[in-house]
Amino acid sequence: MKVLLVDNELISVKNLRYSLEQDGYEIVSVADGMSALKIISNDEFDIIILELVLPDIDGLEVCQRIREKCNTPIILLTSKCEDMNKILGLEYGADDYVTKPYNILELKARIKAILRRTKFNNQKTNEQTILADDFVINTLGRKVSINNKEINLTAKEFDLLLLLATNPGRIYSREELLEIIWGYEYFGDLRTVDVHIRRLREKIEKKSENYEYILTKWGSGYYFRNNNN
Repeated sequence: MKVLLVDNELISVKNLRYSLEQDGYEIVSVADGMSALKIISNDEFDIIILELVLPDIDGLEVCQRIREKCNTPIILLTSKCEDMNKILGLEYGADDYVTKPYNILELKARIKAILRRTKFNNQKTNEQTILADDFVINTLGRKVSINNKEINLTAKEFDLLLLLATNPGRIYSREELLEIIWGYEYFGDLRTVDVHIRRLREKIEKKSENYEYILTKWGSGYYFRNNNN
């Protein structure tokens, strides 16, 4: 697995590089945002670990520009006082965040969970293509189209849609979605699910006031429209 580490704190980079390489990861590290954007254009990575505070351009802008180029999972490194940036980072396409100073074991657990989830396949079928309502979901290529128009989703957005769309009418609480999609005991808060659901709705729904596909059961959770209802 190939990891891009974007951070200008040399000691942090050195320690994380050593720990990840012990687990067999291939690490490429850069110290600024422009270098990250350049290398993303010329190479492919399985996951990106991105510090929000960079010497040249803001990490949120880097996150957004990376997401415009590819769907590679992104984990943000933030400080405790950056709650708004955490939410903005998720809005801009990040898959997760870790608060500094972080425990390397926690970060490694999150990396492993995300990499597992990028290989997520619905357990109900072995077919490559799933038809769900107006959606065509390619589980191997991890692509989604609606009415013949391809929708650009992040890894977490794809996993959420795949889970909900292939289980129509089944209500999932935010806690359940954290456990299933993130695959570990989440150290943040439940707003993470809400942010990802909101982003997903923005990409697939026609009207923000009357959702057609992903619905909310107040006090219970989220579910995909059941055509039998």
